[in-house]
Amino acid sequence: MDLQLEGRRAFVSGSTQGIGYAVAAGLAAEGAEVVLNGRDEARVEAAVERLAAAVPGAAVSGLAADFASPAAVQALLARLGEVDILVNNVGVFGLAEFERVPDEEWQRYLEVNLMSAVRLSRALLGGMLARGWGRVVFVGSESGVDVPGDMLPYGVSKAAALALANGLAKLTRGTGVTVTTVLGGPTWSDGVAGTVGQIAEARGVGSDELRAALVAGRPTSLVQRFLDPAEIAHLAVYLASPLSSATNGAAVRADGGVLTTLV
Repeated sequence: MDLQLEGRRAFVSGSTQGIGYAVAAGLAAEGAEVVLNGRDEARVEAAVERLAAAVPGAAVSGLAADFASPAAVQALLARLGEVDILVNNVGVFGLAEFERVPDEEWQRYLEVNLMSAVRLSRALLGGMLARGWGRVVFVGSESGVDVPGDMLPYGVSKAAALALANGLAKLTRGTGVTVTTVLGGPTWSDGVAGTVGQIAEARGVGSDELRAALVAGRPTSLVQRFLDPAEIAHLAVYLASPLSSATNGAAVRADGGVLTTLV
C-alpha cells in the first residue's frame, strides 16, 4: 500500500531507538524526509547512519536536544524549520513509590512527556494549518488511560498528553491537518529491556523470568506478550499519512488488548 508520504518532511522526537526509531524508519521507507532526535549528538549521528543504511536513498538527518530543557527545545526549533509531520514520541518512564517521588522528579516527567509536545506543537502546528495539510501524532500509552499505581508520574503525564492531543485537534476543524494519539501497550523497547534487566539483577532473577512474570501480571492482555516497537510504528505511520484523513482527535489503540473498555 502506498501511504502517499513521498515528499513529506517529518520530525520524530526521541527517535534514536525503540518506538521512535521504528516510526522514523517506517516514515523513511514510505518516502518521507525524516529528522531524528535524541539527547546525545553521538547517538543521533549513529541513528542517522543506521537508518540511512536500512533505507537506502532515504533523506535522513538528526538534531540533538534534551527535552527536559526548554532552552534546548528552543534551540532545536530554531534549526528544524517547517515539517509536515510531527511525531511527539519522546518520553521518560520508570517504577517508583508515590511517597518517594519528589517534586523535581514530577517536574522532569511533565517537562519531557507533556511540555515537549506543547512546545513542538505550538511551534509547528500553525505552519501546517497555513499550508493546509499536516499531521501531529502522539505516541501515547495505555498507562495514560489505566494509570498504574507504581508509575504515577508516567501515567499522569501520559494522561495529560492524551488530553493535549484531543484539545489540539479541535484547532484543526475544517482543515487538512489532524492530531491523533496511538495508545500503545506494553512494548519491548530498548528502554524497557534495560529497565527490566536492572530490576532483574536487583532481585536476583533472570531477565527472561521477570519478562514472563510481567506478561503474566497483565491478565487482560489478549496477545499475552510484549509488543514489538514496529507494531506501534505501523499504526503511527498510517496516522501520519494522507490515508488517515477521516481520523482526527482520536486515540487509536495498538495495546494488544490490555484495555478492557469498548471505546
